[in-house]
Amino acid sequence: MAIITLTTDLGDKDIYQAALKGSILKLLPTVNIVDITHSVAAFNVQQAAFILKNSFYYFPEQTVHLIGIDTVYNSDTKYLAVSYKNHFFVGSDNGIFSLMFNSEPDEIVEINIMQDLKFLHFPLADIFVKAACHLAGGGKLNEIGLPLESMEKKMNLQPVVEKNMIKGAVIYIDSFQNVITNITKEFFNKVQQGRQFTLSFKRNETINHLSWHYNEVPEGEKLCLFGISDHLEIAINKGNASGLLGLNLGDSVIINFE
Repeated sequence: MAIITLTTDLGDKDIYQAALKGSILKLLPTVNIVDITHSVAAFNVQQAAFILKNSFYYFPEQTVHLIGIDTVYNSDTKYLAVSYKNHFFVGSDNGIFSLMFNSEPDEIVEINIMQDLKFLHFPLADIFVKAACHLAGGGKLNEIGLPLESMEKKMNLQPVVEKNMIKGAVIYIDSFQNVITNITKEFFNKVQQGRQFTLSFKRNETINHLSWHYNEVPEGEKLCLFGISDHLEIAINKGNASGLLGLNLGDSVIINFE
Protein backbone atom coordinates (compact mmCIF):
# COMPACT_ATOMS: atom_id res chain seq x y z
CA MET A 1 0.00 0.00 0.00
CA ALA A 2 1.74 3.16 -1.23
CA ILE A 3 1.33 6.19 1.07
CA ILE A 4 2.35 9.80 0.51
CA THR A 5 1.86 12.26 3.37
CA LEU A 6 1.64 16.01 2.85
CA THR A 7 2.98 18.68 5.20
CA THR A 8 2.68 22.16 3.70
CA ASP A 9 1.90 25.82 4.31
CA LEU A 10 -0.60 25.90 1.42
CA GLY A 11 -3.69 26.42 3.59
CA ASP A 12 -7.15 25.37 2.39
CA LYS A 13 -8.55 28.46 0.66
CA ASP A 14 -6.70 28.39 -2.66
CA ILE A 15 -6.14 26.03 -5.57
CA TYR A 16 -2.64 24.98 -4.51
CA GLN A 17 -3.58 22.00 -2.38
CA ALA A 18 -5.90 20.68 -5.11
CA ALA A 19 -3.17 21.14 -7.74
CA LEU A 20 -0.71 19.22 -5.58
CA LYS A 21 -3.04 16.28 -4.93
CA GLY A 22 -4.25 16.15 -8.52
CA SER A 23 -0.67 16.04 -9.77
CA ILE A 24 0.07 13.09 -7.46
CA LEU A 25 -3.01 11.15 -8.54
CA LYS A 26 -2.21 11.67 -12.23
CA LEU A 27 1.13 9.92 -11.74
CA LEU A 28 0.08 7.32 -9.15
CA PRO A 29 -3.73 6.87 -9.14
CA THR A 30 -3.71 4.11 -6.51
CA VAL A 31 -1.66 5.98 -3.89
CA ASN A 32 -3.09 6.84 -0.48
CA ILE A 33 -2.65 10.57 0.17
CA VAL A 34 -2.67 11.55 3.84
CA ASP A 35 -2.77 15.19 4.95
CA ILE A 36 -0.62 15.73 8.01
CA THR A 37 -1.29 19.47 7.85
CA HIS A 38 -1.55 22.33 5.37
CA SER A 39 -1.73 24.93 8.14
CA VAL A 40 1.96 25.49 8.84
CA ALA A 41 2.67 29.22 9.06
CA ALA A 42 4.11 30.45 5.76
CA PHE A 43 7.77 29.44 5.36
CA ASN A 44 7.96 28.32 9.01
CA VAL A 45 10.51 25.51 8.78
CA GLN A 46 10.74 25.03 12.56
CA GLN A 47 6.99 24.55 12.96
CA ALA A 48 6.82 22.04 10.10
CA ALA A 49 9.80 20.14 11.48
CA PHE A 50 8.20 19.80 14.92
CA ILE A 51 4.93 18.50 13.46
CA LEU A 52 6.54 15.99 11.11
CA LYS A 53 9.18 14.84 13.59
CA ASN A 54 6.44 13.87 16.02
CA SER A 55 4.09 12.26 13.51
CA PHE A 56 5.99 10.44 10.77
CA TYR A 57 6.83 7.35 12.82
CA TYR A 58 3.13 6.56 13.26
CA PHE A 59 3.02 5.66 9.58
CA PRO A 60 4.12 2.34 8.06
CA GLU A 61 7.70 1.97 6.91
CA GLN A 62 8.37 3.02 3.31
CA THR A 63 5.86 5.87 3.60
CA VAL A 64 6.90 8.92 1.55
CA HIS A 65 6.60 12.29 3.31
CA LEU A 66 6.35 15.26 0.95
CA ILE A 67 7.29 18.54 2.65
CA GLY A 68 5.98 21.68 1.00
CA ILE A 69 7.67 24.42 3.01
CA ASP A 70 9.88 27.08 1.38
CA THR A 71 9.96 25.30 -1.99
CA VAL A 72 9.91 28.25 -4.41
CA TYR A 73 12.68 28.00 -6.96
CA ASN A 74 15.83 30.07 -6.78
CA SER A 75 19.29 29.45 -8.19
CA ASP A 76 20.73 28.34 -4.84
CA THR A 77 17.93 25.94 -3.84
CA LYS A 78 18.56 22.22 -3.62
CA TYR A 79 15.71 19.75 -3.52
CA LEU A 80 16.46 16.58 -1.60
CA ALA A 81 15.11 13.07 -1.27
CA VAL A 82 16.15 11.42 1.97
CA SER A 83 15.90 7.98 3.55
CA TYR A 84 15.65 7.90 7.36
CA LYS A 85 14.50 5.03 9.59
CA ASN A 86 12.89 3.25 6.62
CA HIS A 87 10.85 6.31 5.64
CA PHE A 88 11.37 8.62 2.67
CA PHE A 89 11.26 12.42 2.76
CA VAL A 90 11.16 14.89 -0.13
CA GLY A 91 11.78 18.57 0.58
CA SER A 92 13.96 21.63 0.16
CA ASP A 93 17.46 21.75 1.60
CA ASN A 94 16.52 24.53 4.00
CA GLY A 95 17.54 22.93 7.29
CA ILE A 96 14.27 21.13 7.95
CA PHE A 97 15.81 17.66 7.84
CA SER A 98 18.39 18.48 10.51
CA LEU A 99 15.58 19.83 12.72
CA MET A 100 13.52 16.65 12.28
CA PHE A 101 16.11 13.92 12.62
CA ASN A 102 17.88 12.80 15.79
CA SER A 103 20.64 11.09 13.82
CA GLU A 104 22.17 11.17 10.36
CA PRO A 105 19.95 10.00 7.47
CA ASP A 106 20.66 6.65 5.85
CA GLU A 107 20.87 8.16 2.36
CA ILE A 108 20.57 11.62 0.78
CA VAL A 109 20.31 12.57 -2.89
CA GLU A 110 19.95 15.94 -4.59
CA ILE A 111 17.00 15.51 -6.93
CA ASN A 112 17.95 16.03 -10.56
CA ILE A 113 14.54 15.64 -12.18
CA MET A 114 14.14 18.14 -15.03
CA GLN A 115 12.02 21.17 -14.12
CA ASP A 116 8.88 21.71 -16.21
CA LEU A 117 8.98 25.43 -17.04
CA LYS A 118 5.22 25.87 -16.66
CA PHE A 119 5.64 24.85 -13.00
CA LEU A 120 8.68 27.05 -12.39
CA HIS A 121 6.79 29.01 -9.71
CA PHE A 122 5.30 25.83 -8.18
CA PRO A 123 7.90 23.03 -8.16
CA LEU A 124 5.91 21.31 -5.41
CA ALA A 125 3.43 20.05 -8.05
CA ASP A 126 6.22 19.08 -10.45
CA ILE A 127 9.65 18.01 -9.15
CA PHE A 128 8.47 17.13 -5.64
CA VAL A 129 5.48 15.14 -6.90
CA LYS A 130 7.54 13.22 -9.44
CA ALA A 131 10.13 12.31 -6.79
CA ALA A 132 7.52 11.31 -4.21
CA CYS A 133 5.56 9.17 -6.68
CA HIS A 134 8.76 7.50 -7.88
CA LEU A 135 9.61 6.47 -4.31
CA ALA A 136 6.04 5.51 -3.40
CA GLY A 137 5.98 3.30 -6.48
CA GLY A 138 9.03 1.38 -5.28
CA GLY A 139 11.75 3.35 -7.08
CA LYS A 140 15.24 3.93 -5.70
CA LEU A 141 16.74 7.17 -4.47
CA ASN A 142 19.76 6.93 -6.77
CA GLU A 143 17.42 6.85 -9.77
CA ILE A 144 16.20 10.41 -9.16
CA GLY A 145 19.27 12.18 -7.82
CA LEU A 146 22.95 12.38 -7.07
CA PRO A 147 24.33 11.27 -3.68
CA LEU A 148 25.07 13.96 -1.09
CA GLU A 149 27.16 13.60 2.04
CA SER A 150 25.61 16.49 3.92
CA MET A 151 22.76 18.99 3.93
CA GLU A 152 22.01 22.39 5.43
CA LYS A 153 22.05 22.36 9.22
CA LYS A 154 19.83 24.24 11.62
CA MET A 155 19.78 23.83 15.37
CA ASN A 156 16.72 23.45 17.56
CA LEU A 157 16.68 25.69 20.61
CA GLN A 158 17.92 23.47 23.44
CA PRO A 159 17.09 23.68 27.16
CA VAL A 160 19.95 24.63 29.47
CA VAL A 161 20.82 23.17 32.88
CA GLU A 162 22.23 25.48 35.56
CA LYS A 163 22.80 23.87 38.96
CA ASN A 164 19.32 22.82 40.13
CA MET A 165 17.48 24.52 37.31
CA ILE A 166 16.36 23.87 33.74
CA LYS A 167 15.84 26.89 31.51
CA GLY A 168 13.59 26.07 28.59
CA ALA A 169 11.45 27.84 26.02
CA VAL A 170 8.09 27.61 24.26
CA ILE A 171 8.59 26.06 20.82
CA TYR A 172 5.05 25.24 19.67
CA ILE A 173 1.43 26.14 20.41
CA ASP A 174 -1.11 23.60 19.20
CA SER A 175 -4.68 24.08 17.96
CA PHE A 176 -6.04 23.76 21.51
CA GLN A 177 -3.63 26.52 22.60
CA ASN A 178 -1.62 24.07 24.69
CA VAL A 179 1.90 25.41 25.15
CA ILE A 180 4.68 22.99 24.24
CA THR A 181 8.24 23.53 25.45
CA ASN A 182 11.61 22.23 24.29
CA ILE A 183 12.01 20.17 27.48
CA THR A 184 11.62 16.48 26.65
CA LYS A 185 10.58 13.78 29.09
CA GLU A 186 13.97 12.10 28.80
CA PHE A 187 15.81 15.37 29.53
CA PHE A 188 13.53 16.22 32.46
CA ASN A 189 13.91 12.78 34.09
CA LYS A 190 17.69 12.86 33.69
CA VAL A 191 17.93 16.18 35.55
CA GLN A 192 15.12 15.63 38.05
CA GLN A 193 16.35 12.35 39.53
CA GLY A 194 13.18 12.00 41.57
CA ARG A 195 13.30 15.45 43.15
CA GLN A 196 10.36 17.81 43.68
CA PHE A 197 10.10 20.65 41.19
CA THR A 198 8.47 24.01 40.56
CA LEU A 199 7.72 25.08 36.99
CA SER A 200 7.67 28.88 36.66
CA PHE A 201 6.66 31.07 33.74
CA LYS A 202 5.06 34.43 32.91
CA ARG A 203 3.03 36.44 35.42
CA ASN A 204 4.68 34.56 38.33
CA GLU A 205 2.59 31.49 37.54
CA THR A 206 3.85 28.18 38.95
CA ILE A 207 3.02 24.47 38.70
CA ASN A 208 4.64 21.85 40.95
CA HIS A 209 2.92 18.63 39.91
CA LEU A 210 3.05 16.54 36.73
CA SER A 211 -0.34 15.38 35.48
CA TRP A 212 -1.01 12.18 33.54
CA HIS A 213 -3.93 13.65 31.57
CA TYR A 214 -5.71 16.95 31.01
CA ASN A 215 -8.78 16.10 33.10
CA GLU A 216 -6.71 15.43 36.20
CA VAL A 217 -7.41 19.00 37.37
CA PRO A 218 -10.76 20.83 37.50
CA GLU A 219 -11.94 22.65 34.38
CA GLY A 220 -10.19 25.99 34.01
CA GLU A 221 -7.19 24.98 36.13
CA LYS A 222 -3.65 24.94 34.75
CA LEU A 223 -1.47 21.83 34.60
CA CYS A 224 1.68 20.46 33.03
CA LEU A 225 2.25 17.05 31.48
CA PHE A 226 4.27 15.21 28.89
CA GLY A 227 2.04 14.97 25.86
CA ILE A 228 2.07 12.80 22.77
CA SER A 229 5.27 14.47 21.55
CA ASP A 230 7.07 13.65 24.85
CA HIS A 231 7.67 17.37 25.35
CA LEU A 232 6.59 19.19 28.50
CA GLU A 233 3.27 20.96 27.90
CA ILE A 234 1.56 23.70 29.86
CA ALA A 235 -2.21 23.48 29.48
CA ILE A 236 -5.52 24.54 30.99
CA ASN A 237 -8.21 21.89 31.27
CA LYS A 238 -10.74 22.85 28.58
CA GLY A 239 -9.12 26.27 28.37
CA ASN A 240 -6.77 28.41 26.27
CA ALA A 241 -3.39 28.18 28.00
CA SER A 242 -1.49 30.35 25.55
CA GLY A 243 -3.97 33.22 25.69
CA LEU A 244 -4.97 33.03 29.34
CA LEU A 245 -1.42 32.58 30.63
CA GLY A 246 0.14 34.99 28.15
CA LEU A 247 2.57 32.43 26.79
CA ASN A 248 3.91 32.83 23.25
CA LEU A 249 6.55 31.25 21.05
CA GLY A 250 10.03 31.87 22.41
CA ASP A 251 8.92 32.69 25.95
CA SER A 252 11.04 31.27 28.75
CA VAL A 253 10.02 28.62 31.26
CA ILE A 254 12.10 27.65 34.30
CA ILE A 255 12.07 24.46 36.36
CA ASN A 256 13.67 24.58 39.83
CA PHE A 257 14.43 21.31 41.62
CA GLU A 258 14.58 20.87 45.40
